[in-house]
Amino acid sequence: MLIVEDLTRRYGNRHAVDRISLQIEPGSFVGVIGRSGAGKSTFLRLLNRLAEPTDGRILFEGVDVTRLRGQALRRWRARCAMVFQQFNLVGRLDVLTNVLMGRLSSAPGYRSLLKLWSAEDRALALAVLESFDMGQFAASRADELSGGQQQRVAIARALVQEPDIILADEPVASLDPRNTKLVMDALADANKRLGITVLCNLHSLDLARAYCDRLIGLADGRVVFDGRAFDLTEDVAQRLYGLEAGEVMDRPPPPRMRAPSEAAFA
Repeated sequence: MLIVEDLTRRYGNRHAVDRISLQIEPGSFVGVIGRSGAGKSTFLRLLNRLAEPTDGRILFEGVDVTRLRGQALRRWRARCAMVFQQFNLVGRLDVLTNVLMGRLSSAPGYRSLLKLWSAEDRALALAVLESFDMGQFAASRADELSGGQQQRVAIARALVQEPDIILADEPVASLDPRNTKLVMDALADANKRLGITVLCNLHSLDLARAYCDRLIGLADGRVVFDGRAFDLTEDVAQRLYGLEAGEVMDRPPPPRMRAPSEAAFA
């Protein structure tokens, strides 16, 4: 179980994350929602230790993650894999090599520099690519792929780390509806088939409702909602997003009110 106790990150006088306390059950798919600037990305980066907490603790299976250093910290980052909005692939390298980068924590440095990946690592990487219908692109340069394809490669790279947790930071923010579904289905498959815990920052509440079995709503770095998807009412959405609630719930805008002069000629 992942336990967060009073997790805080301050930048000067501003709280990006403000005393968050949560327990995340193994194998759950958790959506982290809220408007831009609510603290969602900072929260995930704190969990992975890409950002350092000002106060509070992160515990996983009894280990205090906030105290890890050196090799122990690198092992934690392998177990708690990140998927970024910008994909973070090396465009000039082929897809297979990008995926194999997820094995860096378990391979000697000279192997990765010389591309001396073991047969077992290559087989694992190819199997994960095939599971996402991306095996045919193994030899293609990463920068030749579409955005949705690149994000699936990024998820494959995370999976070859053999993680316990995947942290996905707005993974579909720049994708069209078809690729959004492909990427979210890939995360759902990792969650349901492999039992990997997924925490996913999402802007669309409709997506969060469709894929997540628990939603955590942040506003000003604090948890203001924690519940099941069907508990997320429009009233709660208004608390989280204010006037943006209709947009993030993918509702059409209200009909334009006609001026009296228009109504007279209707």
